Amino acid sequence: MKGHHHGSRSSSSPCAACKFLKRRCLPSCIFAPYFKAEDPQKFANVHKVFGASNVSKLLGEVPLELREDAVTTLAYEADARLRDPVYGCVADISLLQWKMVKLQEDLANARVRLARYVNPPIPSLPSTSSVSVSLPSSPSSSSYGQFFYDEPDFGAHPMVFSGPSEMVCGSSFFELPAEFHLQQ
Repeated sequence: MKGHHHGSRSSSSPCAACKFLKRRCLPSCIFAPYFKAEDPQKFANVHKVFGASNVSKLLGEVPLELREDAVTTLAYEADARLRDPVYGCVADISLLQWKMVKLQEDLANARVRLARYVNPPIPSLPSTSSVSVSLPSSPSSSSYGQFFYDEPDFGAHPMVFSGPSEMVCGSSFFELPAEFHLQQ
């Protein structure tokens, strides 16, 4: 509603401020462009927290092009102060800062997980791990089989045999022990 000034309203309906203060709304009313009759609660909250006299003085000192932003800020602070009389909008700011820190932590954790996925560790085969190998019935098949290794920290890392005696894990090739070689 920037750019709406005193002459743009009808003289028959008072602004929310004049109606609340039970006074005649003049064409030069400093409140009229910012406190429309359709939203009386906006002025009621600002008046309750800051007082009409203080708001009038403040608007008189603020340049015309910044007044709408000043009223928006006053209305936001008044609403916040009525919700939380001690902290006002500082409580909202603190909550948003806390959420931002949590999101940054989540992002950092996601980047660590992504790095593990993109560059998986080379798994060892301890005796307690679960290993399963499934081989196709014929070596002429395009894929020789799949190998899954479950490690608690990193989850399952699929590895595919690329030939009779090697397998691929990500971009790394590993020589398979002799017992895993396929007979051709």
